[in-house]
Amino acid sequence: MGGYWPATLNSHAGAPLKLPSRRVGIASRAMEFGIFDHLDRSPASLADYYEERLAIVELFDRAGFYGYHLAEHHATPLGMAPSPSVFLAAVAQRTKRLRFGPMIFALPLYHPIRMIEEICMLDQMSGGRLDVGFGRGASPIELELYGVNPDDARDIYDESLAVVMKGLAGESVSFKGKHFSYDSVPMEIHPLQKPHPPLWYGVHANDSAVRAAKQGLNVISLDDVEATRGFSEHYRADWKETGRAGPMPKFGIGRMLVVADSDAEAQRLAERAYPVWNASFLHLFKVYDRMPRHPRPSEFSAIQADSRGFCGSPRTVTEIVRKQMAESGADYFVGQFAFGDLTLAETRRSIELFAAEVMPALRNA
Repeated sequence: MGGYWPATLNSHAGAPLKLPSRRVGIASRAMEFGIFDHLDRSPASLADYYEERLAIVELFDRAGFYGYHLAEHHATPLGMAPSPSVFLAAVAQRTKRLRFGPMIFALPLYHPIRMIEEICMLDQMSGGRLDVGFGRGASPIELELYGVNPDDARDIYDESLAVVMKGLAGESVSFKGKHFSYDSVPMEIHPLQKPHPPLWYGVHANDSAVRAAKQGLNVISLDDVEATRGFSEHYRADWKETGRAGPMPKFGIGRMLVVADSDAEAQRLAERAYPVWNASFLHLFKVYDRMPRHPRPSEFSAIQADSRGFCGSPRTVTEIVRKQMAESGADYFVGQFAFGDLTLAETRRSIELFAAEVMPALRNA
């Protein structure tokens, strides 16, 4: 979304995408909790790091989180899962209830027929627990390193998405475009969820919120509370105007956070870990002397001040989440619990405190 998952998700034919009718109505739906993860580089060896992160994902599963949303990045320490499907296949086997998926698959970097097949495999292997976000890619630099002209990314994305949606719902794919052409390619593998897994979209502006509402997509904002409130209002207004049957999809708000036994301990950990994450975030931009489209401040205290991150004891975090959810209009809280140089023990403690004390307090409010 923007610096993370910029996307425009449109039906090639202009028709709204069909979504599985599995959502609970927003008026009766209890607050739900998810996870966003960059898998940014840690001091551990990659083999140990992957195993540690899978252990954390198992904890998310046991703790009752709704969904795990994994970023895709390339040639940068910000993302050690450049092939999200590989890591998510392991997630499918290590979890029982947790939904999961990419946030996002960068479609200009994939062959659309292969993308269809990977999505179908993940959905079948997980027993129908896959959620899918699509986008153009996190940064022009990453596209260029793959030989994709960023100026062509939107057109490639639109065509690829049209092919993918046809393939997920049909028995064959026929398509003719500037970048892709197929004539009755048979689809021998299909998703378990019909007509396809739930779709997600990252919003950074009011117009993108409106597009998402028209397509009936679940959304997440990483922007500050004031901006997210505007996105939420536009999304809900357009959703009502469509007269769409069924419940409203999830509207999520994503935040970096640390929970510890005291406010002081949480602040110490967050202030230590965040600059390490931020260095990974800025790595490619510094190498190529460019600026990110959606910059982040260099210190954790600054994202605390603008509401995009917070830390504290369970009591403090409960009140911050409650306030942000009410002010933003979101109903799905997405936490980034593992980042920078937070150790496995520190991350586990943060998750355990959040699950044991924050989640019940907010669900029972």
